[in-house]
Amino acid sequence: MTPRQRKIGLVIASLIFLSGLITMIYPIVRNFSYQQQVGSQKIELINKIKNDVEYKKKSELLYEKLNEENIKLFNNKQRNLKDPFSYEETSIDLTEYEIEENCIGYITIPKMKVEIPIFLGASESNLSKGVAHLTETSYPIGGINTNAVLAAHRGHSSLKLFSDIQKLQLGDLIYIQNFREELIYEVSEIKIIDPDKIDDLLIVKGRDMITLITCHPKYVDNQRYVVFATRVNDLEKTNS
Repeated sequence: MTPRQRKIGLVIASLIFLSGLITMIYPIVRNFSYQQQVGSQKIELINKIKNDVEYKKKSELLYEKLNEENIKLFNNKQRNLKDPFSYEETSIDLTEYEIEENCIGYITIPKMKVEIPIFLGASESNLSKGVAHLTETSYPIGGINTNAVLAAHRGHSSLKLFSDIQKLQLGDLIYIQNFREELIYEVSEIKIIDPDKIDDLLIVKGRDMITLITCHPKYVDNQRYVVFATRVNDLEKTNS
């Protein structure tokens, strides 16, 4: 091999190494930046809840509206519910309540080391940047006879989202910061179900729940990995 050939080979090897290094580091850097951005947005929301009088008035009106919708869903037994990932659109527009991008709040899961915005509607745009609340399930505002189903990708993005959902165990805590208050839930059950097995996603009478759902196995969508969690904080106030 000539010196020129050895030099070209060294350059090629260096480029391959550099490309691999960038591929490995990029998701770490992007997730770090994403978490920083989400954290800042969540702090802004909390400050508005505490200090912005006009916002608090609008948030109470929104709470009343969504609570009415949740009651309707329970009373009609969610008769329009089907495969959760079918719901790309939502009938609620949050912009009139000073909430941008239909971001209804944030979910924090310490065991998974993630904090993710929650958007209304399972559109691909929403699923690419966070968690999607599924239409025809309860809005994540707490209350008796509610079950907010929240979906996210698992392994189809450089963002973590629900990639580590299998780390959750019974008793782990999940925090929902919505536009009004923080709700705390405890993991109570974990299942793997078929996509059309919607009975497991229905509201359970007398309970205040959230349900996390994602594709299973990882990188495939043959089934659904489902985590059920039950409210553990301020339940009496929520049900009053």
